[in-house]
Amino acid sequence: MASASFPTAQGFVAQLQANQSDEELAKIGRYFKSGKGDYGEGDRFIGVRMGTVFALAKDHADMPLDEIERLLESDIHEARAGAVSIMAKQFAGKKTTEERRGELAVLYLRRHDRINNWDLVDLGAPQIVGAWLRDRDRSVLYALARSENLWERRTAMFATMAFVRKGDLEDAFAVAEILVHDPQDLINKVVGGVLRETGRTAPERLCGFLDRHADTMPRVALRYAIEHFSGDERALWLKRGK
Repeated sequence: MASASFPTAQGFVAQLQANQSDEELAKIGRYFKSGKGDYGEGDRFIGVRMGTVFALAKDHADMPLDEIERLLESDIHEARAGAVSIMAKQFAGKKTTEERRGELAVLYLRRHDRINNWDLVDLGAPQIVGAWLRDRDRSVLYALARSENLWERRTAMFATMAFVRKGDLEDAFAVAEILVHDPQDLINKVVGGVLRETGRTAPERLCGFLDRHADTMPRVALRYAIEHFSGDERALWLKRGK
């Protein structure tokens, strides 16, 4: 795939359209719910493989911040996925300044209205928001966790993975306490998934959390959280699940 001569939003979208596939578009419905009343109602896909989106993001990794925001404003889902992927790649770049990393984190949070599906959150919450907050005040995560917006709550939980990977578990458990009874399945899954990862290094803390909540937490969150337990242990915890 040829590198972009001019890393612009317009150029990125043009290359997306050149790689559009009706066959891929037909597959997308298996992974995303964008019908009336679904979590992604109105989200527009054109049918581009995510591997292609990520390759284009790599080609456009030097895109200026204002062009990234233009890409985020696109009504095409794959364009917004590309924007967040570019942001994550820039953030992780060895030559990226702390000032630029801060700008990327601010852009993610300021334009969360455009980061409005589960894959977009998962592309950037740990890699941008969590990574930026590792050595900074994390109060924004608690505001997001209490948001009425599903995607902001998912960001709050998934961003803590950046800390969990470094052995810092306090915020993961604290945000999970806020979200453990969330009514949304997409929150239950990420709560359970992050809890599962805490158990890799602190199984006793995970068991303490589960001991408080297993009787009432959504079953899908419990299943995700105990995924790495032995079969007998899983059976015992699931007997307590609702």
